Amino acid sequence: MKIDFSAMATEQRNPNTMEIDTLSTREMVKRINNEDKTVALAVERELPAIAEAIDVITGQLKKGGRLFYCGAGTSGRLGVLDASECPPTYGVSPDLVVALIAGGKEALLRAREGAEDDFSLCEADLRAHDFCKNDVLVGIAASGRTPYVLGGMRYAKACGAPVISLTCNEGSQMAAEADIAISPVVGPEVVTGSTRMKAGTAQKLVLNMLSTGVMIKLGKVYENLMVDVQPTNEKLVARTRRIVMLATGVSEEEAEAALSQCSHHPKTAIVMIKRGVDAQEAAMLLLDADGFVRKAIES
Repeated sequence: MKIDFSAMATEQRNPNTMEIDTLSTREMVKRINNEDKTVALAVERELPAIAEAIDVITGQLKKGGRLFYCGAGTSGRLGVLDASECPPTYGVSPDLVVALIAGGKEALLRAREGAEDDFSLCEADLRAHDFCKNDVLVGIAASGRTPYVLGGMRYAKACGAPVISLTCNEGSQMAAEADIAISPVVGPEVVTGSTRMKAGTAQKLVLNMLSTGVMIKLGKVYENLMVDVQPTNEKLVARTRRIVMLATGVSEEEAEAALSQCSHHPKTAIVMIKRGVDAQEAAMLLLDADGFVRKAIES
């Protein structure tokens, strides 16, 4: 397949960095930083589509579905990074947010660029996870034309599932085939075609918004505290105590006492303290409130 690089903003030469190989180190990093400053503005222009995507993903997850990311190279690794952070941060099952990368696990550490050219590979990966209409797929590719991702998007649509694209070029093939297209156009890279830079940063920002927004909508956040965090190491155990202290105003000793009665689950401890109830009643209040701490406190 012939690739038309001339139509891709991410593949153009950046007039601001044409002489970057002649600059002092200080001036070189200044030019890179100046380009990076434009990324958040590109993402800002996509906020309506990002918000729409969050609502669609939340709806699918509430129906028992899962969120899938698929991508190749840097885009695939960013999807894996975002998915891997959801269980410890929000206490969800590792199966709720699933990341697929062209070339499989080996591609996480060593580039397997040829894997992205096969339209059928992502379909096979989705089939292996029993992808269905209740799920939702986010295809990630800076170019907007990666065969691995396009193949996955087409299979997901054939299953009747919503499909979202995250690309960094206007008018891409992926955007045309998606139900919701998120396209932060960051323009030419500092080093021509090195889309791990501005494009990768934009993708990371959007993925942060998608997963964080969905988890907030699912009741995993109270005020701005991660109240479903899993205390799986010393740092996170200390964080759970601090979360309870910040949410309720109690001392460290009081927070620990409440946590010790509810398997160190911050949500439950907060409701216990706020409502003056025991762990069992707090758990029931949370169940009745669909897991939302604020609703459980105010009910």
